Amino acid sequence: MEERPLGDGGPSLPVVGMGTWRTFDVRGDDAVAAARRVVDAALAAGARVFDSSPMYGAAEQVLGETLEGRRDEAFVATKLWSHSPVEGRHQADRALRFFGGRIDLLQVHNLAAWEAQLATIEELREAGVVGLAGATHYSPSAFGELAAVMRTGRVQAIQVPYNPQEREVEREILPLAEELGIGVLVMRPLGGGSLVGRAPAPGELEPLREHGVETWSQALLKWALSDPRCTVAIPATSRPGRMTENAAAGEPPWLGPEERALVERLAGR
Repeated sequence: MEERPLGDGGPSLPVVGMGTWRTFDVRGDDAVAAARRVVDAALAAGARVFDSSPMYGAAEQVLGETLEGRRDEAFVATKLWSHSPVEGRHQADRALRFFGGRIDLLQVHNLAAWEAQLATIEELREAGVVGLAGATHYSPSAFGELAAVMRTGRVQAIQVPYNPQEREVEREILPLAEELGIGVLVMRPLGGGSLVGRAPAPGELEPLREHGVETWSQALLKWALSDPRCTVAIPATSRPGRMTENAAAGEPPWLGPEERALVERLAGR
């Protein structure tokens, strides 16, 4: 799988990773074992970026359990999600326990109390237990504030939605990330699943076969990753086979303008 640096001077990461929203908010031995099989498939396919958040219920704890004994194989990104600096620190401490005393990327979820939470993240970076600082938001209405955070020089990565029907980041956020050398994690590359449910007929993907596309999900992932400003896409899944399929989209060749336009037309129907 191709790797790209997470911003200027950041680590090189495989371009397909995995989110844990909803899919890892599970309980019980059987459910955790099923989640472990998804992580098995991800690591076997070369996908080692795993994203979580305290907003996702039990997901952080479950992800930590599934990585037990192989934490060094993973790049773990999680978040602080609170308007209280005290609670933010508690969330960080819990996450550090879940992830073996180290968080590779700690992000401010949806810019909640971002100045105070970034101060906490920076303290933890100084202590050597957090690698990089980041910020996320899902709503275009917050992209102006996100841009302001990016310009502070305090974040090395951002996480934003990007797919053929959510392209607002192309106006300012992606150009600014490129200008400032900030890494980009792509949330919702499959539209939160909504785009996958409207898959075109297999024959309509024929022009994309020479680019390694066999499925609609791969077409959507390649659409986002064909923009070199995007570092890694993190679709969530609860199925090992789908994780393997997603990871295969991380190999070049990438889509050109005509192929991307085709995916856009198919997604817009």
